[in-house]
Amino acid sequence: MLAKNPLDVDGLPSGLRDEEIARLGLIAELDAINLYQQLAQVAGDSTLKKVLLDIAREEKTHVGEFLAILLRLDREQ
Repeated sequence: MLAKNPLDVDGLPSGLRDEEIARLGLIAELDAINLYQQLAQVAGDSTLKKVLLDIAREEKTHVGEFLAILLRLDREQ
């Protein structure tokens, strides 16, 4: 299911620009937020639900960090 690398780093083009790397990181964080929120919706245990939602909130901080970097690297964003 999820027990594999979501991205084959060795298969990436060698000339990948920093802004493209930042976009990939941003996408990964958004996917993580969606995953944790979806898991929290179906979790039966209230502690587990709370932990999943807390982790999703932390991922939102990472989204902000990637956005800040992306804005610095690509002024057209």
